[in-house]
Amino acid sequence: MAEEEKLFYTIGEVAQLVEVKPYVLRYWETEFRKLNPQKSVTGQRAYRKRDVRMALTIKRLLYGEKYTIAGAVKKLEELDEKDVLDPMNGEPAVAESSHPQILAPVSGREENLPSIPREKVVEMKSLISSTRAILKKYGLN
Repeated sequence: MAEEEKLFYTIGEVAQLVEVKPYVLRYWETEFRKLNPQKSVTGQRAYRKRDVRMALTIKRLLYGEKYTIAGAVKKLEELDEKDVLDPMNGEPAVAESSHPQILAPVSGREENLPSIPREKVVEMKSLISSTRAILKKYGLN
């Protein structure tokens, strides 16, 4: 499958794309609530394109613009209020990157999707994970 067609990336792939070590990404997940990759039943991270864009933005803020962690968190909140980080609006989170396939909008289909509150998404993820665990337990997967 071509790189631009991938739906999910492993932590190793994201670490290579962002040019940081995997432990740095894991640390950023604890500091930046906006960097929140899905996790499988076994706990493996599955980064989506928007997670990769967020990691690139965090790197730019910390390493390029020299923000502190607290300053970068605040800046991300400001950018989010302006809808700059909203993957649904088609705007890339990072202006310049060597990874244009990740920064490009996924497709035009997202325009018609309803906005779902974060709490509902987290709840749905939990239900899906629980359902998968039950299916696996009884060999129905």
